[in-house]
Amino acid sequence: MIMDIINHVEKIKDEIIESLRKFVSINSVNPRAGGPGEKEVAEWLESYLNTLKFDEIKRYDAPDDAVEYGYRPNIVAMYNGTNPERTIWFITHMDKVPEGDLSLWDHDPFDPVVKDGKIFGRGSEDNGSSLIATLFGVKTMMDLNIRPKNNIGLVFVSDEETGSEYGIKYLLKQNIFSKDDWYYVPDSGNPEGSFIEIAEKSILWLKIETLGKQAHASTPNVARNAHRASIYFAKELDEFLHNKYNAIDNMFGRIPISTFEPTKKEHNVDNVNTIPGTDVLYFDCRVLPQYDLNEIILDVNKIKEKYEAKFGVKINIDIPQMEFAPEPTPKDHPMVLKLKESIEILRSIKTFVGGIGGGTCAAILRHEGLPAVVWGTMDHMAHQPNEYIKIEHLIEDTKVYAHLMSNL
Repeated sequence: MIMDIINHVEKIKDEIIESLRKFVSINSVNPRAGGPGEKEVAEWLESYLNTLKFDEIKRYDAPDDAVEYGYRPNIVAMYNGTNPERTIWFITHMDKVPEGDLSLWDHDPFDPVVKDGKIFGRGSEDNGSSLIATLFGVKTMMDLNIRPKNNIGLVFVSDEETGSEYGIKYLLKQNIFSKDDWYYVPDSGNPEGSFIEIAEKSILWLKIETLGKQAHASTPNVARNAHRASIYFAKELDEFLHNKYNAIDNMFGRIPISTFEPTKKEHNVDNVNTIPGTDVLYFDCRVLPQYDLNEIILDVNKIKEKYEAKFGVKINIDIPQMEFAPEPTPKDHPMVLKLKESIEILRSIKTFVGGIGGGTCAAILRHEGLPAVVWGTMDHMAHQPNEYIKIEHLIEDTKVYAHLMSNL
């Protein structure tokens, strides 16, 4: 059966590549990051799913007034097993992050380019490659008339990039999952395909709004410069957090520390000769599980008070996202061992388990006491200009998923 799977995936290789190109070509940037949302890509996927031998296909539309059409689509497609004890879920996301500075791209981010053995475009790695690989893993079983023992469920969710309220969190409220089910989330990995993620850090997003008084730049005595206060506050906050929360946890091997990154900066004034009265910036913090996010917030507020007094401004701290690290999935869980077996058989490599910075649907599932594992083969191009996936990784991952699914 292994050779049948390998040969068939090679046979449909062009179709797999074209499907990923189609996924990339559809702008499904999350609406809370300024995009149109997932409606168009969901309609294309649902149409394609209906041409295959799935036993049930169902849409779960989460109401959301952030998009003009009023909802965020989530798709669940079931391929039933012969004697199921559980459903094995493969969960990927349809939304993408914005393209960013277009001058840093060599081409239109939504006009996929195949070059040098890679597919370039926004969403090619995050999360298109894994979405397409799992889809064609099931299609390979269908084409070869393979029915696994357990049910296989494909889940394509919305809103993964901005907190998952309208995606996996919405689906959890629909009671479609069971505590006895297994959950694979193909949304992270390494270039060799040897890394299996079983743990994630806590996530804390900070929105820092500094309110001062706007005035002409030649009269700083009249103004209270919100931008200056924000800069000084952010500098001390950055240094303080890194110095205090400086533990190392080798379970998170590639980045074994807590990270505190100043990221987004909102527009303040249009012209050079105006002192801004408002300044807004953000921090994205990925925190080792041993630390309490509430303690970090207390520290942030203490430093805030210092800079309010120093510059005569008001600083508001909002928390757009706060997710405590869940308990890891046990490294000897049967779903981990099954994945290790498929990878090692098809790749002839040794695998290892560990943790990442956080942010996948797996952490949300683990919070619900559901066993989740993250895997994929990728070069860590997510959110970067000229994002790509190697075609070799796309095809070889499809083989792993097909083999894994057929043995579950």
